[in-house]
Amino acid sequence: MIQLIPAIDIIDGKCVRLSQGDYEQKKVYSEDPVEVALQLEAHGISRLHVVDLDGARSHHIVNYHTLNAIATRTSLTIDFGGGVKSDEDLQIAFDNGAQLVTGGSIAVTNPQRFVSWIERYGAERIILGADVKERRIAVNGWKEETAEPLMPFLQRYVEQGIRQVICTDISCDGMLQGPSVALYREILQLHPDLLLVASGGVSCMEDIRTLHEAGVPAVIFGKALYEGHITLKEIEQFISQ
Repeated sequence: MIQLIPAIDIIDGKCVRLSQGDYEQKKVYSEDPVEVALQLEAHGISRLHVVDLDGARSHHIVNYHTLNAIATRTSLTIDFGGGVKSDEDLQIAFDNGAQLVTGGSIAVTNPQRFVSWIERYGAERIILGADVKERRIAVNGWKEETAEPLMPFLQRYVEQGIRQVICTDISCDGMLQGPSVALYREILQLHPDLLLVASGGVSCMEDIRTLHEAGVPAVIFGKALYEGHITLKEIEQFISQ
């Protein structure tokens, strides 16, 4: 069964969503991310994707107090990303309750440091963030595209020991128009043992079922939940199947 991983994106300590990574298209859904996390946990969710959008923009962790509050008041497994650029940022994330940390921009701009994290903490705690636009990697909160093609980028880090990848198609993110199923199938054909987490575009439970049927191990979703296209009851029913 595909694992359901709701996203809590944080700006100024609030639960928000962007469209296609555009900070000008911000919508606040809750003043209290901890309350959102508690509701998700009560309906069967066991893992949460927490993104520090202020951190992604500032190039260092900002909202670690919110991370700590969620970790302290729930038993959710938290994977955290956004602004993790240094060894100190990484330690702050782990010290404040993240069980896993996602490195995206750092894997492009400082691959030696990112590989050192994999070696130090293990592939079970370090996730590769592969944010893509037209199959090329984007960095720094999606504000910058690179010339780095996705597939060689993934291959390089699989060879370095990475086992979990969150792949976000920026063109789909927050648009509620369906995920990039063909892209995920292609990745899994090349790397069948990869714990691939699909992200971006999920609009309803049917999209999640399509990803499940395609063999995708896990999915991150946010806007569909906060806009009511996916309900907590549907999540609970899906998990209990």
